[in-house]
Amino acid sequence: MNTLSQIKELLTSVGLKATHQRLVILEALRKMDNHPTIDQIYNQVSEDNPSISLATVYKTTEALVEKGLLAKVSTPEGLMRYDARLDSHGHIYCINTKELVDFYDDELDQLIIEFFKKKKVNNLKIKNISVRINGEKLDPRKNVLIK
Repeated sequence: MNTLSQIKELLTSVGLKATHQRLVILEALRKMDNHPTIDQIYNQVSEDNPSISLATVYKTTEALVEKGLLAKVSTPEGLMRYDARLDSHGHIYCINTKELVDFYDDELDQLIIEFFKKKKVNNLKIKNISVRINGEKLDPRKNVLIK
């Protein structure tokens, strides 16, 4: 987990002032591992920071996305969720439980890269591969396990 001083450095490295609101919101997002919505982020930060409004959380989160410190992940219902993990990874969206689960698979990434080479896709340098798989949990009480 990042310390507050590391989060301050991160904010200033992308040209943002390290305001209290930005620090609190980014720290909360880095601790949350469930791809939260704006409302969930607001609920998390407002407990200890009642002066932070929902509008502030929304504006701050959008600024963090714009500066590349967060990623947006859309659900099939069109709901925006936020991801503090910026490394190359995919998502499994469980339609029946509304969960978004990270998955990492270098083999799948390589297959996609080879597919593009085979199809002779020109003038494209792949920077990141993000795949979203939509499915239903067979047993909603159990976690999706990726081996």
